[in-house]
Amino acid sequence: MPERLWAPWRLEYVADARTQHGCVFCAEAAGEIPDHESLVVHRGELAFVLLNKFPYASGHLMLAPLRHVSELSELTPEEAAVLHVLAVRALGALRDVYRPDAYNVGWNLGEEAGGSISAHLHEHVVPRWAGDTNFMPVLADVKVLPEHLLRTRERLRAAWP
Repeated sequence: MPERLWAPWRLEYVADARTQHGCVFCAEAAGEIPDHESLVVHRGELAFVLLNKFPYASGHLMLAPLRHVSELSELTPEEAAVLHVLAVRALGALRDVYRPDAYNVGWNLGEEAGGSISAHLHEHVVPRWAGDTNFMPVLADVKVLPEHLLRTRERLRAAWP
């Protein structure tokens, strides 16, 4: 009989995916999520930065325009510039708080490219460390994160340039 590895947080993800009405990015952008639950690190006039609720690594950030758009070509030049500036600032905050060895920065455009919420354009900024892939995600499809998301949010908010 195979051993079981319990990941109770996955139930929340599965349940959310089944009952999600509307866009989680739009709800966060509009401030509809109570602050004690919100994962927003920074909110600007055209775009915002929030933690990924199901991160690849501690500090996994997502940058999104406030407007609900799904294609890069739909961004105004101002939104595109702000998103780039936010990516640079995200790298700086992650460097100051977590001191990663490297980063993954990019867009998953469309479901086939890995975009689980492809209706609202967003960019990922993921801190990486030497040897950060271990047996847990490879064999058990489970990530082990050493810090609670709300603590991560507070640390990154405090370090936001």
